[in-house]
Amino acid sequence: MAVVSTPSSGSATCTVELAPVEPVKIRTSIGSRRVHKSESVGSGLDRPRSSRQSDLAAQETETRSLPSPTTSSDVVQRWNYPKHNIARTAVIFWSFVVFGMNDAAYGLERYYNLNYTVVSLIFLSPFLGYTVAAVFNNWVHTKFGQRGVALGIGIFHLVSYLVISFHPPYAVLVVAYAVVGLGNGLADAAWNAWAGNLARSNELLGFVHGLYGVGAVISPVIATNMIKRGNLEWYYFYYVMIACAAVELVSVSWAFWPETGRVYRESMARGGSEGGEDTLKQALFKAPWARVTWLCAIFLLGYVGTEVSLGGWIVVFMINVRKGEEYASGMTATGFWLGLAAGRFVLGFVTPRIGEKLAIAIYLPIAMGMELLFWLVPQFYVSAVAVSLQGFFIGPLFPAVVVVMTKLLPRHLHVSAVGFASAFGGSGAAILPFAVGAIANHAGVQALQPIILAFLAAIFLIWLGLPRMQSKDD
Repeated sequence: MAVVSTPSSGSATCTVELAPVEPVKIRTSIGSRRVHKSESVGSGLDRPRSSRQSDLAAQETETRSLPSPTTSSDVVQRWNYPKHNIARTAVIFWSFVVFGMNDAAYGLERYYNLNYTVVSLIFLSPFLGYTVAAVFNNWVHTKFGQRGVALGIGIFHLVSYLVISFHPPYAVLVVAYAVVGLGNGLADAAWNAWAGNLARSNELLGFVHGLYGVGAVISPVIATNMIKRGNLEWYYFYYVMIACAAVELVSVSWAFWPETGRVYRESMARGGSEGGEDTLKQALFKAPWARVTWLCAIFLLGYVGTEVSLGGWIVVFMINVRKGEEYASGMTATGFWLGLAAGRFVLGFVTPRIGEKLAIAIYLPIAMGMELLFWLVPQFYVSAVAVSLQGFFIGPLFPAVVVVMTKLLPRHLHVSAVGFASAFGGSGAAILPFAVGAIANHAGVQALQPIILAFLAAIFLIWLGLPRMQSKDD
C-alpha cells in the first residue's frame, strides 16, 4: 500500500488515502543491497514498528562499517584545463624549440680542422648525458618533482651554451655537449610523459615535436646567415642559444614550481603505484610491460638517430656528392626540418583517426620510398624535394610512439616508461650520427643513404612487433 495526500481546497489540511501499488524491485544506495520482490515497499509499512527500527539500526551499523565514499574522480586533463596547464604547455613548446635549435647547430669541422670521425664525437658525447637521464629520470621526479626537472633542464642548457660560446679546446667542447645531452634527456623524458597523459595527446604531441622541428628549421637559417653573410665565427650563434636557454630556465621553473617531489609521489599513489615499488624496474623487467617499453625504446633509438643523421649530414652530402653551393645546400637541411615540422603539425590530426599502429605502418614505407628516390636519382633538386618529403612522413613517428606507450601501459608506469624510452631513444641522436661520420670518413659521405634506408627498414620491423592497440588505462 502507498500513502497518497490530496490537498483540500482553501485549507492547510489534506485527505490521506491508501492506494494499492505493485511490488517493485529497488537498489539501495548503501552497499548496493538488492531488495527482492518479496520485500515490497508496502510490506515494510505493514511490519511492526519494532522490526522496522531494528532494520534501521542494522543499516546504520552497516553504513558506519563502509569506507568513506570517493567524492572525486580522475578527470583527464587538457592543455587548457586546469588553467595553469596553458602556461605549462606554452613553456614546454619553448623548451622544444630550444631543443631543436641545439640539435641542428653543428658546423665545427673547418674551425677545428678535424676529420669526420673526430667531429662526430660531438654527436656521440650527448650519449653519456642521455644515459644518465634515462637511469635517473624517475629518481629525479620522485625526489624533486617536476620543479627539480625544470630547474635541471634550464641550468644544464644555460651553463653548456656559456662554455661553448667561449670556443674552448675541442675536448672541453665534447664535455659541454655531454651536459647538453643531460638537459635534453631530462626534457625529452619529462615533457613527453606530461603531454602524453593529456587529452588529445596525438595532436598536442604533434605540436610539441613540430616546434622541435621549427627550432631545427630556424637554427641553420640563423647560423648560416651569421657565418656566411655576417662573416662571424660559428660560436657567435651560441650567444643566441644563451638567451634562449635563459628564457627557458626562468619560464619552465616558474610554470612547474608548485610540482614538488611530494606532489609527484602523491599523484603516483592516486594513479595506482604501490608504495615502495620501483616503477622503472617494473617497466623494464616485468612482463608484459617490459616488451612494450623496450620495443618502443629501441624504435626511438633508430628513429631519432635516423632523423639527426639526416639533418646533421645532409649539407655535407649535398655539397660533396650533389655538388651544390654551400648556401643552397644549407637550405636543403632547412627543407628537411621544415618537412619534419609540417608532418608533425598536419599528420598529428590524421594519425589518431586511422590508428597509430596502422598510420606508422603507412608512413614508414613512404619514407623509405623517398629515401630510395633521394639516393638513386643524382639530381640536386630531386634530392632536396625527396628529403623534405621524407622529413614530412617520419615527423609524426616520435609523438605517435609516446601515445602508444600511454595506451599499452598502466598509468602509474607512464612517466618512468615514457621517460626511459625517450631518453634511451634520444641517445640515437648520438650513436647513429657518430657511426655515419666514422663510415663517411672511410667510405665517403655517400654511404649516408644506404645506412638511412637500412635503419628505416629496421624500425619498421620493430614497429610490427608491438602488441595490438588498446584503450588507455584509466
